[in-house]
Amino acid sequence: MSHSRHVPVMLQRCLDLLAPALERPGAVVVDCTLGLGGHSEALLSRFPEARLIALDRDKEALRLSGERLAPFGDRATLVHAVYDELPDVLHRLRVARVQGVLFDLGVSSMQLDEADRGFAYAQDAPLDMRMDQTAGISAAEVLNTYPAGELVRILRAYGEEKQAKRIVSAVVREREKEPFTNSARLVELIRDALPQAAKRTGGNPAKRTFQALRIEVNGELSVLERAIPAAVKALDVGGRIAVLSYHSLEDRLVKQVFAAGAASTAPPGLPVVPERYQPRLKLLTRGAELPTEEEVAENRRAAPARLRGAERIREDAE
Repeated sequence: MSHSRHVPVMLQRCLDLLAPALERPGAVVVDCTLGLGGHSEALLSRFPEARLIALDRDKEALRLSGERLAPFGDRATLVHAVYDELPDVLHRLRVARVQGVLFDLGVSSMQLDEADRGFAYAQDAPLDMRMDQTAGISAAEVLNTYPAGELVRILRAYGEEKQAKRIVSAVVREREKEPFTNSARLVELIRDALPQAAKRTGGNPAKRTFQALRIEVNGELSVLERAIPAAVKALDVGGRIAVLSYHSLEDRLVKQVFAAGAASTAPPGLPVVPERYQPRLKLLTRGAELPTEEEVAENRRAAPARLRGAERIREDAE
């Protein structure tokens, strides 16, 4: 797959958000979701004094990005890790604090474009969906082995699928005849299970189910719940974090962590708020910023993106 087809989402805005923290000599920036390395390459190019640490759980992504970032030599350190492992990675690399952190959540273009990974509902493929194919259980195993109630919970919670019960009833009935292995059978089952009205709205009717399975297989929300606070904690005072999310569940989580950091923790009624209760973060975006119409026209995968940024303005209270 060529790098030229991969257009990093909201690239310019991410760079501008992080710039004040990364223009200092010796700044360290962490790209927590390396993917095909588009954001990382731009960070290294725009901030020639900065050092990059980039994480990805997908070994194929690390291999391809390694080739792409090779010209930057030892300014780039690529690590096979999930982003909630950030504290361990920094500890191993003997990096106490970083000046910038970028998260580009969701599935990388490479994973969607590689048919045999089973992420995309538009083409038939084995139902795998693991971002790290060396670990964990596949989407097929989830469909074939989870109790019905648990499957309903996953589709509702992670896919915001209103027809979860109908879909799961059909899945349970079908898996008894023959276990699920491929995506096309699941897509067809979902089409057949949904009432006509539900099929007319919101794009491909399988989209929400596939999103829910992907989040479950990769533990995305629980990983994110640990990763965002850990990233904030790793920031130096004056350091900045930018997070691109692609569905409301991710965005809500990021919003909650940033809002908590930007709030005073003082008991009500204090005439003067002591330092230890002051906010640790300053929000850099008003709500979530959206991609421009031009950007969506150029890169349809940017359409659901939501960007939030924050700056670390003081140390944690001891």
